[in-house]
Amino acid sequence: MSNTDMNMRGKIIFYEEKNFQGRSYECMNDCSDISSSLSRSQSCRVESGCFMVYDRNNYMGNQYFMKRGEYSDYMSMMGMRENIKSCRMIPMHRGQFRMKIYERENFGGQSHEMMDDCENIQERYRMSDCQSCNVMDGHWLMYEQPNFRGKMMYMRPGEYRSFREMGMSGIKFMSMKRIMDSCY
Repeated sequence: MSNTDMNMRGKIIFYEEKNFQGRSYECMNDCSDISSSLSRSQSCRVESGCFMVYDRNNYMGNQYFMKRGEYSDYMSMMGMRENIKSCRMIPMHRGQFRMKIYERENFGGQSHEMMDDCENIQERYRMSDCQSCNVMDGHWLMYEQPNFRGKMMYMRPGEYRSFREMGMSGIKFMSMKRIMDSCY
């Protein structure tokens, strides 16, 4: 594999113990069950790329965004209560970003098309909630609080008719951010 190919891919290494100690497990793409290789994971290194990590298998549960860097004790650094159980690599995207957000499930109610980050949908669009969306271009993070705070959800291109049915019941998404190529 050439250096160019390696730079286009992500690489994350999970360690059983804090401070990069104990057995390790390396991922260069999506992994639906890290616990089949490591009994627990308390630290990690993202050598290249960006990843979403999840506290449950099969990309479920709470999600956390990780970019290149060292996370010597991510449970205390990020306020996580559980070990990482699965991860998804976020592919590099070049080009425009487009997403249409909807106030209600099944693309109902007020809607707005976005091409850049939005710190607060209430202030910008006068929307009190976002319950569905259509991601046309790029990869996005949606946050439950304004100013990119609180629980988050990774959105890749596709239609999302109901966040509630995706296991995000009771969460209102109030801000959205593009995942830029700065990870690579």
